[in-house]
This record gives sequence, structure tokens and C-alpha cells, in this order.
Amino acid sequence: MSKRIAVFNHKGGVSKTTSVYNLGWILSKDMNVLVVDADPQCNLTSLILNDDFERYYIEDSTKSQNIKDGVSAAFLGRPQPIQSVECYSPERADNLFLLAGHANLSEYDAALTFAQTSNNALATLQNLPGAFSELLKLTEEKYNIDVTIIDLNPSLSAINQNLFLSSDAFIVPTNPDPFSIMAIDTLIRILPKWVQWKESSIDIFKDSAYPMPTETPKFLGSLIQRFNIRNGRAARPYRNNITEIKNKISNEFYQSMLNSGMTLDGFYGQDIIDRGYCLAEIPDFQGLLPKSHVAHVPVFALLDGDMDNTGSVLETMINKRNSLLEHFESLSKDIKKLLEHV
Repeated sequence: MSKRIAVFNHKGGVSKTTSVYNLGWILSKDMNVLVVDADPQCNLTSLILNDDFERYYIEDSTKSQNIKDGVSAAFLGRPQPIQSVECYSPERADNLFLLAGHANLSEYDAALTFAQTSNNALATLQNLPGAFSELLKLTEEKYNIDVTIIDLNPSLSAINQNLFLSSDAFIVPTNPDPFSIMAIDTLIRILPKWVQWKESSIDIFKDSAYPMPTETPKFLGSLIQRFNIRNGRAARPYRNNITEIKNKISNEFYQSMLNSGMTLDGFYGQDIIDRGYCLAEIPDFQGLLPKSHVAHVPVFALLDGDMDNTGSVLETMINKRNSLLEHFESLSKDIKKLLEHV
């Protein structure tokens, strides 16, 4: 059975999309992975489709193969049931499947908000809270998916709440800056409220055509990204923020999640606990990033020939690539181990 991971932080600019892309790619080395673009900005879809992005939404064969059209039967009250969608796979990652986003996905947010707060007063809305989960389930079955990773948009919208609560686990991406620390304070308050709503509402929708999943999402850990390295460790301007993020996650945040039944208490392993529940500290990609855009692969998947350099410059890039590959392989290993207990 597929496990779903939501990558979520309502603060923008914390590399949510990059995290989903990189994590999906590295996990797809030995399992089938579905990445879901639930952000109307469609950055994940653009990153994977590249030059085919605009054509995807124009051509008849693909223009309706996306998350918004996938749930439209429920939201528009059509008589036909929700069906799986056709997913795109990158050339160099055959086991990675994209459930494309849609720029107008937020159009469904108002109806979903009403459905989730009306206590099923209107029968026409009873199928909406389980619609996204149904679409994911059918698509997971179609492609024999092992892990689904959901890229949520930076907001506290009803769609985000719904997809978060439809997941088995979640990761909190951060950047080492004061705004990420402030965002964690918000998550400490909001995520337990979302779970409390689900616990009090799950029975209301149990008889709908698309019941909501009963599981409570479990916290896997955080990511700290986009910082420069000096002499083998984070440059001085970032260190204090990295330490503060780890302290806040391992204390107030973890306690709040524990109180709400949202942790894997006893299964993290001492190494992850000692790191402040930080799954990985991933430095800035620097000169590898434009190379990865040209090659249409993550930075750690770049081949030597993709770097288009020679001599010492090429050697530096190879060393950087190999270092990042180690980071993501270690991250992949930890996530697989944690998912065994979800």
C-alpha cells in the first residue's frame, strides 16, 4: 500500500518544490514514486515537464490530465465518478510519475471550505472532502505507487488542510532565517487544530462516495536548506538560525505534535533525535543549479558530461555533486526507515 508524504510549510521560499522533486527522484531509484503538484504556481510541473510545460495544457491528450480536472467530477457535481489520471515520467527517471498541477486549482478552495465546515448540512457537498484522496488512491493503484509525495502551496488553505490530512506523514522544509522560525510557531498551533477537526468530523463523511482516510499524519522530520558552506560547515550568518530551528522543532513543535498523536515516538532513532529531528541539512546548489536545469535532472543526478566544463572547474563541480548525492541518499535511507513505522 502506498504511503503519502506531505511536504508542507505555509512560508514561501523554503524549497518545498525542490524538496519534492529531489526526494521523489532519489526514492524512485528503487521504488515507484508519485509526485503531486498541489500548488497553483505549478512549479513542480514546470520543473519536470520543462519545454513541454505549456504544450501539456494545450494538447487534447494531456490538457485534462491534472489534479484540478482529476477531481472536477466531484466539485462540479458531474454524474461520473472520479478516475485516475495519466501521469508523465521524466526520461531519466522511469519510476517517477507526475500528477500535474493546475493554475486554477484554488477555484475549488471555497467549496471545500464550506464542505468541511458545514457538518454535512448539504448532501451535495458530502463527497468533496474525500475527493482528492480518491484521486490519489486511484492514480497510486494505476501506477503501483510505493510512495506519494505532495507539494503543497504556501498557505493555510482548505485544499492544503485536506491534502495534509489525507497523508500518512509529513516533512517540514525550512530555510535558516527568522521567518522560518516564525512559521514553525504557526504550525505548532495550526496542525493540531487540523487534526482535531478531522477527528471530530471523520464520521460525518464516512458514508460519502469518497470517504476521508482515517489515519493521522505523522511527523517524519524537518529539512534545513539553502545556506552557504564555509570551511566544511554552514557559514556564520546561518548557524544561529539553524540551531534555533532545531531547538524549536525538537521542543515546542515536537511536543505539540506528540500531544496530537502526530509523531512516531520511539521510532526515530537516536541519530535523528540528536540532530533535532532534522532529516538533512542541504547547502546551496550554487553553480550546479543552472546545469541541472539544462540537463532536466536534479543536481545530484548530473552526469560529468552534463556539467560542460573541464579541469579544476569540472573537478569542483563533481565533488559538489557527489557531496549532494550523499546528502540525498542519506535522506532517502532515513525516510524509508521511518515510513516502515507509519
